[in-house]
Amino acid sequence: MARHDSGVNICCGTTGLRPRIGRGDPAAFRLLVLRSRIEGRLARDMKGAAQSIELDRVRAAWQGRVSGCLLGKPLEVLSFREGRDGVHRYLGAARALPLRDYVPFVDGTAVGGDVRACCLGRIERAEPDDDIDYTLLALSLLEQHGPGFGTEDVARAWLRLLPAGATWTAERAAYRTMLNRMAEQFVNGDPPGFDLRECSDNDYNEWIGAQIRADLYGWVCPGRPALAAELARRDASLSHRGDGVHAAAFVAALGAALPACGDLDTALDAALAQIPAQSGAAEGVRVGRSLACTADAVSRLHRHYEGLSPLHAVNNLALVVWAFCTHSRDFSAAIGEAVAAGWDTDCNGATVGGLCGLSGASIEARWTAPWQGRIGTRLAGHSELQLEDVVRRTAEVARAIP
Repeated sequence: MARHDSGVNICCGTTGLRPRIGRGDPAAFRLLVLRSRIEGRLARDMKGAAQSIELDRVRAAWQGRVSGCLLGKPLEVLSFREGRDGVHRYLGAARALPLRDYVPFVDGTAVGGDVRACCLGRIERAEPDDDIDYTLLALSLLEQHGPGFGTEDVARAWLRLLPAGATWTAERAAYRTMLNRMAEQFVNGDPPGFDLRECSDNDYNEWIGAQIRADLYGWVCPGRPALAAELARRDASLSHRGDGVHAAAFVAALGAALPACGDLDTALDAALAQIPAQSGAAEGVRVGRSLACTADAVSRLHRHYEGLSPLHAVNNLALVVWAFCTHSRDFSAAIGEAVAAGWDTDCNGATVGGLCGLSGASIEARWTAPWQGRIGTRLAGHSELQLEDVVRRTAEVARAIP
């Protein structure tokens, strides 16, 4: 797909990486003019999108996110332990390369335990996963508070609905800080009793956790990427800082921009405009975008981010952008390549799947039929939800946002 505004081609051409521009550089003025033109066109294109909530698009976003998560779930721990090579050894043994359907189960391998229920031929529902739980939690938060919620509301929603044992890394560290420091009645509406920003002072605050919580904020704000990014930042700030927050804001903004933009490049530019241009997250977006349609993209991504945790926000965001830009109209290829590339397989499959659903990619029945519209969850008060119910609720939330 060509970048008609800037002359940069995201498929097999120039890198698309924007140079750092210092004061007095004439390129800075050209960049400002370009951004102004993009934002002016977006304002016109998005005026109608903000008024229209398409039920089919919301359904496709949920279907894509759940299916992508379910695809990556069997390989998640294997990817952390053995890296991309381990993932490819397993998929090769399963005769599942290229990955275009759910992961087959191979007995006597590192894939086992609960994730067997997520393997090809064994799926009866979407098994509970934190990627989906956080999307459901964002939905509940917006149902209760609307778009005016604050980070304190996010914290109380966790305490009421999210089991501490269902959290990991930055979220668990933030949860631990809350439990240790909060006022007795904080959960019931009293002030926190401490500076809530202490929750994000943890060793994992630039990892992927906030990014996987952000999608729904874009779904309910079609044509309003700035609002979507702001909602994602409020949520992310409970546990994350820096690029952990910026990555979440970008994902939400892209989800909001896609329904309103005539092409992927315009949507990407709109989302990038919501995060600092010199941030690691923005650089990750540019790297992933520049590698679209290149044969050795995944190897180059792994070399570029060598030494970074497989759970970090920036490398996973770059991978998401690469997979989506390369296969935005081919759902199976997009989630299959995102998962087979390693790092955080279920998170990336979920994010790419949701974005593909929003962009109108066809989702074949082989992805949705096995889980029968059944979404398992660990959130308090529920063990399973129905797809059509969460689609309806999401659309109602979107329509209620002024």
